[in-house]
Amino acid sequence: MKKRNTIKNLPLYLMMVPGLLYLIINNYIPLFGLVIAFKKIDYSKGIFKSDWVGFSNFVYLFKTKDAFIIFRNTIGYNLAFIFLGTIVSIIVGILLAEVTRKTVLKVYQTTILLPFLLSSVLLSYVVYAFLAGDAGLINSGILEKLGLEKISWYSDPKYWPYILIIVYLWKTFGYNTIIYFAMIIGIDKTYYEAAVVDGASIWKQITKITLPLLKPTIITLVLLSLGRVFHSDFGLFYQVPMNNGLLFNVTNTIDTYVFRGLMQSNDIGRSSAASFMQSVLGFLLILGANALTKKIDKENALF
Repeated sequence: MKKRNTIKNLPLYLMMVPGLLYLIINNYIPLFGLVIAFKKIDYSKGIFKSDWVGFSNFVYLFKTKDAFIIFRNTIGYNLAFIFLGTIVSIIVGILLAEVTRKTVLKVYQTTILLPFLLSSVLLSYVVYAFLAGDAGLINSGILEKLGLEKISWYSDPKYWPYILIIVYLWKTFGYNTIIYFAMIIGIDKTYYEAAVVDGASIWKQITKITLPLLKPTIITLVLLSLGRVFHSDFGLFYQVPMNNGLLFNVTNTIDTYVFRGLMQSNDIGRSSAASFMQSVLGFLLILGANALTKKIDKENALF
């Protein structure tokens, strides 16, 4: 019977092969490289014969004088990104869905989001076009015409927390909005039709139907985002500020700090240790957040 079922399901097993190969090559084979985090790599000896240094590669991040700054920036920015990004994406998704219900242009609504799906490299040039000292759009096109003094954006750190948050939202909210938009248009229309019959306003429909039904999706995406709290968008924090030393106090994160250290010392053991630590801390954070969610609302927990 088992043999017969195996032969019957053979096409399905064959369909699994590409996905399994991808997981094995990209997710499991690299696990052997975790030993690098516990070694001081000597290229003449190779990875496995290099000297073990235990947890010393992990300690350096916490002993550095910049430890507070890089952890503060990494965690603080990510929490702001998650909070504001979720709010903006939900609002835009709901607005698109409301427009969709009143028109027949169901496909074209999402196309307005495509210009926001920019890579970090392209985005750095766009931001520079806005903030450049003499020729930037804000200085020469707005402040100068209003008779206001030009701002040296790339030498004044106080503006960059706001700039980075705005740029991040500009870059990511399009993709996240599409997810929420797809969930909203999948909600059974009879709920809204019944609400209209009962005299519910659009605001009531959003707060009593849309948001409650979006709750599982919101929780899932937020929980997954928490796993990246100790990581940062390298392009956003390195390329957009142009790796400007004057801005390190507000732009330096774990990823950019490790990259600069790697370029100077060529110590891949420390770099691997930092990446390993980020993944473990993110994993533990997801477990904790999921456990808290399970206590509050068991049905909406990830597992």
